[in-house]
Amino acid sequence: MTQPLWTAADIATATGAQILGVWSVNGVSIDSRTVAEGELFVALVGENNDAHEYIDQALARKAGALLLSRLPANLPAGAPVALVKDTMVALEALGQFARKRCKAKFAAVTGSVGKTSTKEALTQLLAKQALTYGSKGNLNNNFGVPLSLARLPVKSTYGVFELGMNHPGEIAPLSQQVAPSVVIVTTIAPAHVEYFDDGVEGIAREKASIAAGLTPGGTAILTRDTPYYEVLYEAAKAAGAARIFSFGTDVAADVRLTAYVPDADGAEVSINFFGRWFTYRIGAQGKHQAINSLGVLAAIDAIGGNVEQAMEDYAEIGAPAGRGQRSVLAWGKGEIVLFDESYNASPVAVRAALGVLGQQPGRRIVVLGDMLELGAGGPEMHMGLLDAVNAAGLHKVFACGPLMKPLYDALPEASKGLWAPTSEALKSALLALIAPGDVVTIKGSLGMRMGPLVAAVREASSAKGSAS
Repeated sequence: MTQPLWTAADIATATGAQILGVWSVNGVSIDSRTVAEGELFVALVGENNDAHEYIDQALARKAGALLLSRLPANLPAGAPVALVKDTMVALEALGQFARKRCKAKFAAVTGSVGKTSTKEALTQLLAKQALTYGSKGNLNNNFGVPLSLARLPVKSTYGVFELGMNHPGEIAPLSQQVAPSVVIVTTIAPAHVEYFDDGVEGIAREKASIAAGLTPGGTAILTRDTPYYEVLYEAAKAAGAARIFSFGTDVAADVRLTAYVPDADGAEVSINFFGRWFTYRIGAQGKHQAINSLGVLAAIDAIGGNVEQAMEDYAEIGAPAGRGQRSVLAWGKGEIVLFDESYNASPVAVRAALGVLGQQPGRRIVVLGDMLELGAGGPEMHMGLLDAVNAAGLHKVFACGPLMKPLYDALPEASKGLWAPTSEALKSALLALIAPGDVVTIKGSLGMRMGPLVAAVREASSAKGSAS
């Protein structure tokens, strides 16, 4: 019989809850729309939403139990309940209880760009060596981190967590919840910069505060390819990192990229790894992906994994959906290549995506949505991409949002596809233009709703889903 993730008794111990009924659960969810059969539904209360109003929906989906701070009038008789004073506090308590009862080694990842791809690669590579749990999707904030911890299987050997932020002071408390022995900081860039009075330097300092949660003797692995490396180093050291290593193309990096040779299926990567030389393949395109692989391998070494096995396995690791995932789709009597970069955008990330697109054979088409949360410098940062757009050798450029309008207007007439206020307004023209042999990249901030455009291209493909 499979051991439950949580018994009612353990939940009572962790949270001080009053238990109604006899039950156990095999998972934890905070969304009544997606809670799975047998999972604990945690009814969080926010400023604009009270999930207690959706317990009928959760029970209809066969939730195993409800974590509530009040008993609604419509609660069915005999419903399995854990009753607490505050469900958010209780969720955090579940996460801390789960963290303490699990003897796994933990790693945490942050950065302005590339943290999700890095987290996914680290999770998948460690999972080939031992039982590994990785946080799902972008569950990297004050809700997502305790939820991810609460889902942690007791017998895991490794745990990998992504930590994000929008404002100063958010990462250190999240890292303290995870208590990792290894942390990675990827690229530093002006993402969410409008919330930092000291600009990108403040972002670097905030990212390095991930070291605040390190266990004694813990290791910080930092990007060397940034003018803010010394800021990262000093902040990580001050936060308690016992060992600090660096990765990148800089000659001073402990793990250094020495050669990068891309092809249709990924790239061949050569590195100097703490004085040893290796060559291996990665399954994702883009030099930025190769550079992030160095941080992943350094983390695997620091956490006690087998680095050489990870190098062999890296060829199977592609970019995640929304973050550079490459798909070959049937289109008419031929095929197209789609790069799904729809999840988010910053100037560094857009340049990286354009760099990958510019290396592809065939007609190259890009769809660019506004990059949000860049503050007063946003318009200038958008126009600053003009050289990268022109250098990519694009057949057509589509763009949406007011910040992308000046960039679009500055393009040569021959490369203009269409500008519109919203991504939805681009759909018909984009689909009408695409032809067999084309390569299409779609990128923009999440708030610009670029994902539905990706879905529209997939739906228009004569063969649903990707061919590779």
